[in-house]
Amino acid sequence: MPERVDEDEGRGLLRIGLAEVYNPSMEPTLRPGDLLVVRYGGAVRPGHVVVVRHPFQHDLLIVKRAVERRAGGWWVQGDNPAVRNDSREFGVVPDELVVARAWVRLRPPGRVQRTPGALLGWVFSAVRPLSRRLRAR
Repeated sequence: MPERVDEDEGRGLLRIGLAEVYNPSMEPTLRPGDLLVVRYGGAVRPGHVVVVRHPFQHDLLIVKRAVERRAGGWWVQGDNPAVRNDSREFGVVPDELVVARAWVRLRPPGRVQRTPGALLGWVFSAVRPLSRRLRAR
């Protein structure tokens, strides 16, 4: 897990890492195979994409959207309404199970044509900040 001094907040170290998306629960925002640059211990607000420990399987990390703060923790949901492995199934996620907040999505190249236009199009679509404007449905 790389670390560096966080000059913006002046509170010590900024801990960042990578997380991989494995299932379709966050489609269309995130697809299986996408990588996320995450910040460990960052402040979470409604709309943020977060990595949490599954409340019933603490060794399982899952990626969801923080929908709202409730008594006891965060209500989290995937962006794909057809997949219900989220708070609709297991309830509120306690704060201590929120591991990290996603900053940026990195989409792998897949089968990109090697033309300059195709490569440029992939670059603009592959790296995308994860905004709070996106909300879980």
